[in-house]
Amino acid sequence: MIWAVAAAVWITLASGVYLCLSRDVFRVALGLAVVGAGVNLALLASGRLGAGLPAVVPKGEQLLVGASNPLPQALVLTAIVIGFALVCFSLALVLGLIRDAGTDDALELRAAEPVPGDEVKPPQTDPAHAPDWPPEGRP
Repeated sequence: MIWAVAAAVWITLASGVYLCLSRDVFRVALGLAVVGAGVNLALLASGRLGAGLPAVVPKGEQLLVGASNPLPQALVLTAIVIGFALVCFSLALVLGLIRDAGTDDALELRAAEPVPGDEVKPPQTDPAHAPDWPPEGRP
């Protein structure tokens, strides 16, 4: 059972990282959601995988024996809610970006960066070491 869960965690994380390394901005946002799901699986697997007793101390006893840990379950439930809200917000931002820019290619979105001489919004990189962007023939 533990090997199946470990394989599921690694496959989910690997597919999420693959999506995050894409040039398509929409795939990057979905890749972050898949990575979050993989982390949630890993956190849930850190608790007990098999059937365990509920985390309730019987009357008259001081110690739990064989009970499952409720903390990873509570953390995963909270992470699912927060992750869903984050994914919805990031997808709304990405769809607005695609609508305004007219493209979803990350390299073509570099045209939105400020020019090196802009006084209001300085460039992110040093103009002396910046690559020649945009390429010839592109706006």
